[in-house]
Amino acid sequence: MLLRQIEKFLRDTGMPWTKFGRLAAHDPRFVEDLRNGREPRAATAERITRFMTAYRSENAHLESNHA
Repeated sequence: MLLRQIEKFLRDTGMPWTKFGRLAAHDPRFVEDLRNGREPRAATAERITRFMTAYRSENAHLESNHA
């Protein structure tokens, strides 16, 4: 489930998966590891979800100021 959310986030934002890993998990291989079957801890999954929510909110705010 988390991997699907991340993949959608990457498509929607155009962010490279390595950059996402560095920003969200402090691990540039995080997404690749998930793709290879890694299961994150609950606290890590929550942190990643919060990162995506905050990133979208921040960018929505910036886009509305430039419209």
